[in-house]
Amino acid sequence: MSKVAVVTGGSAGIGRAICERLLAQDYEVVSLARRRSDIAHAKLHNIEVDLTDRRATAEAVQDLARRFAVTTVVHNAGVIRPALLPDAKLDDLDALVDLHLGCAIQLVQAALPAMKEHRFGRVVLLSSRAALGLQTRTAYSATKAGMLGMARTWALELGPDGITVNVVAPGPIRTDMFYDVVEKDSEQEQRLAASIPVRRLGLADDVARAVSFFVDPGNGFVTGQVLYVCGGTSVGSLSL
Repeated sequence: MSKVAVVTGGSAGIGRAICERLLAQDYEVVSLARRRSDIAHAKLHNIEVDLTDRRATAEAVQDLARRFAVTTVVHNAGVIRPALLPDAKLDDLDALVDLHLGCAIQLVQAALPAMKEHRFGRVVLLSSRAALGLQTRTAYSATKAGMLGMARTWALELGPDGITVNVVAPGPIRTDMFYDVVEKDSEQEQRLAASIPVRRLGLADDVARAVSFFVDPGNGFVTGQVLYVCGGTSVGSLSL
């Protein structure tokens, strides 16, 4: 079995934690991100690309497919672009469609030949608890919710080839992207943590552990599923 994984947004936050966990499990890992990862490891490779640029992404995934027999795809890269409905911009929606949905399609299409040849594949899409709805998230929640339908469709299409497709949907996780929206150590952050059923914000490694479950070669009977790593907020309410 080819143990080669590609992780989008692998240079920071959740993506970095996923890369570290896969490297510890002896994967060759390719990070697709706007900047190089600072992880020093012989099995980590970097392809620098702006994944909101459809043409640049196409070139990057072609390069990826030429150089590596990828059998594990983890699409983690994401952007929020918050706005209340009166201020929502269609340009933001277009950018998030390209990043959250279009990029996933391009990546998996590029990896499919190697996956089918090995009769094995693992695809994990990183959605969000916001797919269930959250104020200021028109473009973000719409595209993250779209991942769920796309994953279920792919699970049906690719299951006969030994390829599983699942979704991890994080809730509030301490990352740079989270702190772009919520000021660090602020009263808002404390109030948000107190509103979560487990009474804390999540960590990047909480999400990486969930991804590890789905990519494990032994978990071939789990496909088309969504796992909310959200401290219980998917069964309650969340207000920023």
